[in-house]
Amino acid sequence: MSAPVRNATVGVPPAEVEISEALVRALLAAQHPDLAHLPITLAASGWDNDMFRLGDDLAVRMPRRLAGLALLRNEQRWLPTLPRLPLPIPTPLRLGVPGEGYPWPWSVLPWMPGGPADLDPLAAHQALVLAGFLKALHQPAPAQAPHNPHRGVPLAERLGYLTPRIDRLAAETGFITPRVREVWNRALATPIDVAPTWLHGDPHARNVLSQDGRLTAVIDWGDLCAGDRATDLSSLWMLLPDREARHAAMAAYHATDATWARAAGWAVNYAVVLVDAGRVNDARLLAMGAKTFAMVEAGD
Repeated sequence: MSAPVRNATVGVPPAEVEISEALVRALLAAQHPDLAHLPITLAASGWDNDMFRLGDDLAVRMPRRLAGLALLRNEQRWLPTLPRLPLPIPTPLRLGVPGEGYPWPWSVLPWMPGGPADLDPLAAHQALVLAGFLKALHQPAPAQAPHNPHRGVPLAERLGYLTPRIDRLAAETGFITPRVREVWNRALATPIDVAPTWLHGDPHARNVLSQDGRLTAVIDWGDLCAGDRATDLSSLWMLLPDREARHAAMAAYHATDATWARAAGWAVNYAVVLVDAGRVNDARLLAMGAKTFAMVEAGD
């Protein structure tokens, strides 16, 4: 049975500004003229930003809607301050300002190796690589580190956003099973038992790059913040191919049982958001959410 037609704003939001290759070249010519001769091609259009490849080694990242502006500024301010990490991240190399009719700041980044991990899933042996990356990232953040009301917080603070989506999926799909509800309710009841650390904040498969099943880079750091590491540890349910690989990563990371309970709840959080949006207008998000639900169903 097909899903009822719903307001498209529930899905991936539309762009609020039109960004073309010609606009990118005009901005470069005005602000970074030594780069303006390089080939420019649209590489990806995400929830909040458009990404253009610039030559062989660079990229241009530009907000496509106002909500992406704070995320881009977050990357520009804080990515250069992170602890040394074992995988490449797109720390901005140059900054851009509004101009040529474009209203917001933008960044020139290094081009990261690989492609989205939802199209090239991680192999099981990457469990230890993923755990090592998260362990290196999850270090104490300075007092001035950003707070994100949607990431790293107690899951109970997400109920206003998630409950209508869970109810919709329960009514219209088979994803909200007794097992999913059990994991979600347990996570809600489990208090945060660890100090806040740096977080990526949005570690789903389109923000992780891979090549031939190997993890090559982690991108899209707009939700970078300090908070509960369980948010990021949900990536073990989103990225790894099976329960055994997840257990290997869990053993390598050495988190508390309470943290793993919250991480499984955060996996439900992401699965709900991905499926709910993906059903409207993005088949890849839908597939990512369905895979995450399947991993939750696979058990502890």
